[in-house]
Amino acid sequence: MNWISNYVRPKLGAMFSRRETPENLWRKCDDCGSMLFHKELSDALFVCTNCGYHMNISARDRFKHLFDGGLFSEIEIDSPVKDPLNFKDTKKYIDRMKAAQKETSEKEAMLVATGKIGQMDITVAAQDFKFMGGSMGMAVGNSIIGGINNSIENKTPFVLFAAAGGARMQESILSLMQMPRSTVAVQMLKESRLPYIVILTNPTTGGVTASYAMLGDVQIAEPNALICFAGPRVIEQTIREKLPEGFQRSEYLLDHGMLDLVVERSKIRETLITLLHLLMKKPQSVKGNLPAK
Repeated sequence: MNWISNYVRPKLGAMFSRRETPENLWRKCDDCGSMLFHKELSDALFVCTNCGYHMNISARDRFKHLFDGGLFSEIEIDSPVKDPLNFKDTKKYIDRMKAAQKETSEKEAMLVATGKIGQMDITVAAQDFKFMGGSMGMAVGNSIIGGINNSIENKTPFVLFAAAGGARMQESILSLMQMPRSTVAVQMLKESRLPYIVILTNPTTGGVTASYAMLGDVQIAEPNALICFAGPRVIEQTIREKLPEGFQRSEYLLDHGMLDLVVERSKIRETLITLLHLLMKKPQSVKGNLPAK
């Protein structure tokens, strides 16, 4: 037996071998290309610490930073019929759903929860763009209606974070029906004189923009979010003209009266607390210490 080759060399190789880096340790910014440590990125609410680009964030991560103490109760929503049209393109709709559920660990594209924000009871719905592009299907329509019914029953404001590529083509006309369904639900909320605030995130497009996403009492957007019905590329190809710089982005829409506010993700909670207390006509709790006598 060669002691050096059979024992010493493997031991040295194990000590100095290159260790594999976990895949989720770093994440590349989609805008500036900076490599960001995942823990720091998570602490920054998935906003690039180098350029300020707002990346996609899951509904559950939003709720953890939005609700007081990160505590919330998920609202159970009625499940619609699975694959009502037996749809198949390059893959079966059922298989696409299973893949999205595995990737996001969520049942559907929208999560609805209730809890407190600034010591006020509130109902919140949020779409996850990673779940089939946040597409609006029957389950999303049920989630909006379920959330609004909870708001009306418990007399709470309703806040919705929109993030979607539009209607879910695998459900065809059943998906498009969610536009009038959600619009009627929003009207019910307004007739109950309860606030409805929408936060538009990148991207919010298609039938979502043409329905519940643009009906808020207050319309807020995250910076540089794409908000439109048809995208800039489609419009340019149709009219064959160059569009203005930043067309259909948050700041452009704010300048043209389509939005009320553009707010960075880290300031959305504080902004919502102020707005909701004003709209509900409830005094906001005093921050800091009382002045000395």
